Amino acid sequence: MGTILIDKLLLTVVNRNASDLHIAVGQPPVLRLHGRLVKLETKTLEPEDTVALMKSITPERCQQELQEQGSADFGFAFGDRARFRVSVFKQRGYTGMVLRQIPNDLLSMEQLGTPPALKELLHRPRGLVLVTGPTGSGKSTTLAACIDYLNQTVDHHIITIEDPIEFYHYHKKSTVNQREVGVDVPSFAEAIRRALRQDPDVILVGEMRDLETIEAAITAAETGHIVFGTLHTTGAQGTVNRIIDVFPTNQQDQIRTQLSTSIIAILSQALLPKISGGRIAAYEMLVVTPAIANLIRENKTFRINSAIQTGHKLGMQLLDDHLFKLWRDGIVDEKEALIKANMAEELAAKIAQAKRGILESEEDAN
Repeated sequence: MGTILIDKLLLTVVNRNASDLHIAVGQPPVLRLHGRLVKLETKTLEPEDTVALMKSITPERCQQELQEQGSADFGFAFGDRARFRVSVFKQRGYTGMVLRQIPNDLLSMEQLGTPPALKELLHRPRGLVLVTGPTGSGKSTTLAACIDYLNQTVDHHIITIEDPIEFYHYHKKSTVNQREVGVDVPSFAEAIRRALRQDPDVILVGEMRDLETIEAAITAAETGHIVFGTLHTTGAQGTVNRIIDVFPTNQQDQIRTQLSTSIIAILSQALLPKISGGRIAAYEMLVVTPAIANLIRENKTFRINSAIQTGHKLGMQLLDDHLFKLWRDGIVDEKEALIKANMAEELAAKIAQAKRGILESEEDAN
């Protein structure tokens, strides 16, 4: 029963364009549609159902990891319809699963609406580009678009280090080698060190989780490579602080200096439901200028936000300003914009002021 069911469920996910499928004991399977959770009208899952579903798609090594560690992650292809990133785990002694759909079609940077400044930065010969945001904010999709753009336009050697591999890239103008942590290489940090001996132009680091990985990524960016990395932080200012805070106090000055010379951009993003259905990304873009590099080096990161505001000619923008624009243009709801804002109170005041302005101008017109 497990195999029939999983195929049916995955087909439902693909056909309804859900982003995730949740499998848990005590309720029917649940889809995440445009950010909302929706229960499927099928039977409530018993413990043996979730185990059968898990076994029908989980590789042996991951089943073993589930038993030993209590959870495991892997990626798998659902025919040629879609790929899924799967997390299987134990909860209250039962087996649970969450499957995230990874679309087969790569979206372009234009389709995603990424800030135009990002595309220009990709042609730099070296440097660290960070894409940040909470889980499920579309970081992988943005990075896949960046890699695909380079793959189509320049003859580079691109190495991706992922856990698990999400989007498949095929050799176009570039050569792309994708390495999966736990399958092709033991850890992110080790993979970066090895990648440096593999003549890369571009290295994508799926997650910069720990000190060792962050250190290796910064070193790679300093030595003449474009390095893409992701962090679960919101906002450019918070991202810089987070990286520095990972290091022991006695190393922080040195890391500030290294970061200030290696980092070239931080793109921070959030995904919001659109009023018309579907979802849209809001972006914060920091382009590291010599002045901003100085702020990082001198530990004045609290001034980064105002530097972004004054740098809009260079293509910079604050997340909250983009959220305001999406609200003003009638694309997203005020409530949704405020949930995703870095400074919700300030954005609320700005929206209230804009509403008053609209009312006043309507009164003047009468």
